[in-house]
Amino acid sequence: MEDEEQDKQAESTAADQPEAEAPAEAKPRRTRQTAAKSGAASPRVRTPKAKAAVPDAAAADAPAAGAPKRHARKKVEPRALPRLMARYREEIKGQLQREFEYSSSMQVPQVTKVVVNVGLGEALNNARAMETTPEHIAMISGQRPIITKARTSIANFKLREGQAIGVKVTLRGRRMYDFLDRLISMGLPRIRDFRGVSRTAFDGNGNYALGLREQIMFPEIEYGSVDRVRGLQVTITTSAQTDPESYRLLELMGMPFAREGQTR
Repeated sequence: MEDEEQDKQAESTAADQPEAEAPAEAKPRRTRQTAAKSGAASPRVRTPKAKAAVPDAAAADAPAAGAPKRHARKKVEPRALPRLMARYREEIKGQLQREFEYSSSMQVPQVTKVVVNVGLGEALNNARAMETTPEHIAMISGQRPIITKARTSIANFKLREGQAIGVKVTLRGRRMYDFLDRLISMGLPRIRDFRGVSRTAFDGNGNYALGLREQIMFPEIEYGSVDRVRGLQVTITTSAQTDPESYRLLELMGMPFAREGQTR
C-alpha cells in the first residue's frame, strides 16, 4: 500500500511541474558566401547621388556669404624718369643720330656708368677719415660706397696689404642720371672761379675723367660736418667709340667745357 501511495505522489508532482522548453536552434550566420550559394541574396539598392550644381561665372566671382572681403590691389604709379634721362631719350638721342648719321638707334652713344672715387692715404694715420668720407660719398651719390683696400704691401709708404686706402661707388641707371644732373646744374657752378672743365680729359675710348678739389661743392654736405676738405675723382664711362662722339654727348647733356684755348 505504501508503495502505491509513493507512486501516486510522484505522478502528481510530475504533472504539476511545467515541461522544460526545448532549446532554440541557433540560426546560422548569413554571409556573402552562403548567400551566393543559396541564391537568395537580396541585391543592394544604390541611391543615386545628387549632382553638384555648376556655379555660374558671376557667382564664382562673387564672394561667399560670411567670407572675408578681398582688399582691392592698389595701383602703383610708375616713377617719373629723372630729368636728364628723359631729356636724353627725347632730344639728345635723336640729335646725335642725325649728326653722326647712325644707321640704327642702337649705335647712339650713351652713358653706361659713373664711378666716384676718393683716395684716403691719410687713413693710415687718421682713423676718422675713414668714418666721415663714406658718409659724405653716400650723401652725394645716394648709394652706399665700398671701401677699397691695398692689394700689395709697399714699405716706402708704410702700406700693408689689406689696409683701407679709399672709398668708391659705382652708379648706374636712375641714380647715375640723378648724380650727373646735380653735378652739372648745382655742383660745378658752385666752384669758386669756375671757368669750365677740361676738354682734353678723354682717354681715347670715349670715357671722361673729371677731378674735383672739394667735396663741399655739393649742397648735400653740411660744412660743419667736414673735418678736412678732400678731393674726389669722377669717371664717366660711355658707349662711344671715339672721343668726339663722347664729347658731343656730354656737351648736349650740359657739361660746361672750357672754351678752346682757355685754361681751366
